[in-house]
Amino acid sequence: MMLGLAGAGQSWADYPERPITMVVPYAPGGTADGLARVVAQALGQQLGTSVVVESRPGASGMIGETHVARARPDGYTILYDATPLSINPAIHKTQFDVKRDFTPLSLVSVMPMVLAVSRQSAFKRVDDIAAAARTGKQLTFASGGVGTVQYMAGELFNQRLGLHMLHVPYKSGGPAIVAEMSGEVDMGFNNVSSILSQIESGDLNALAVTASQRIDLLPNVPTLQEAGLDGYEIYEWNGVLAPKGTPAKVVETLQRAIATVMKQPEVSGKFTALGARVVGSTPAEFAAYLDKEMDKWHDVVKKAGIKSQ
Repeated sequence: MMLGLAGAGQSWADYPERPITMVVPYAPGGTADGLARVVAQALGQQLGTSVVVESRPGASGMIGETHVARARPDGYTILYDATPLSINPAIHKTQFDVKRDFTPLSLVSVMPMVLAVSRQSAFKRVDDIAAAARTGKQLTFASGGVGTVQYMAGELFNQRLGLHMLHVPYKSGGPAIVAEMSGEVDMGFNNVSSILSQIESGDLNALAVTASQRIDLLPNVPTLQEAGLDGYEIYEWNGVLAPKGTPAKVVETLQRAIATVMKQPEVSGKFTALGARVVGSTPAEFAAYLDKEMDKWHDVVKKAGIKSQ
């Protein structure tokens, strides 16, 4: 028995001994998928193995999340996830429990959202939206669907300003942005990387950002906090998790490697170019952040009267 335990201990000391699979629960080509591939390549080099990105999209990320929650907790299957992980439990009946079935490894980055309107819109400031709503005008906002962070940002905006804007869901974020540009809807919330080119071209006007401070890519755009919404702060975050029960030595190895690669200029530069702020947190810091996010979205869902699906 002692020899078996020693052998097991030695195997974790030698981790990793084979390629690691990094599951991304969203479609290829999106922001999370692209950034995951940047991290995976650098992480593989840091660990002396290959980290293979495996896309398992569907059901707001829950297909890939469920797969990792049920995976062997040996450090060879990990999850690169985003904000929907903290939203899904408030809206859907998931086949996993975030706190029970996952071990947070590191919060990789946070990316602010932008409240934007068509260039033809009469809204030039956040105050204009509130003023229009007070006249009884029915306002609309777009998103890539119920449960997306774009939708939740709009619902929180409704709640903080006492508005009743109508949510118009689209099949994904791309068509929602097109609807915003055309004026088919009054406004939308999108992560900065997804609409930066439309803002720079003048097809969309940025009214505010959801970060706590102004961002370098849009220095002249105020925060929603500056516009009077104290405490309004939303990000599309990215983070890495492992199945619960992953050995502490493996968790430590992965977290240290992630923190190291996120400091590398060739990695951090690709994140900051998209408007993301690099974090590279500890497991405890990421766990605390997740708790806060889940509490926030549960409260928004409850106040909005959204029924679990």
